[in-house]
Amino acid sequence: MPRYAAFLRGVMPTNCRMPELKRAFETAGFTNVKTLLSSGNVVFDSRAASYSALEKKAQAAMLKTLGREFLTIVRSLDALREMLASDPYKGIRLERDSRRIVTFVREPPRLDLVLPMERDRARILHIQGGAVFSAYAPTPKGPVFMTLIEKAFGKDQTTRTWQTLEKVVCA
Repeated sequence: MPRYAAFLRGVMPTNCRMPELKRAFETAGFTNVKTLLSSGNVVFDSRAASYSALEKKAQAAMLKTLGREFLTIVRSLDALREMLASDPYKGIRLERDSRRIVTFVREPPRLDLVLPMERDRARILHIQGGAVFSAYAPTPKGPVFMTLIEKAFGKDQTTRTWQTLEKVVCA
């Protein structure tokens, strides 16, 4: 049975308890459910289906079980492993304190985007399918990279660090 990861936008310990989130995914019929890092990362098994169908099923189960839903983007663990192995950052020079991040988007990006896009030590570097690869260095201005990403891709997206994705594929 295929294994998937669901990335939920806006989940944190103050607005969603992980045991309840796990139960919501189980009531959707997903098996071998595991939450990771208390920030909206859920790994589960399911019969093969489109990402869209799995996202809708998860969101409906959250609404029914939790009384609210979070924007959910699903990817197979196999696809995530391939993405990590391809290392889209290879050959790109990053600042010493830069952090690599991946933003998963539902809609294809606008065709008029010119990359790299940069703002206050945040750079959108590369787009590959439904994933946007960026890097940022911390600044006193806070998470400037999120403003840059939302300007380019809207709010139907969710972002994870490269290290989080490495943990997810090992779950």
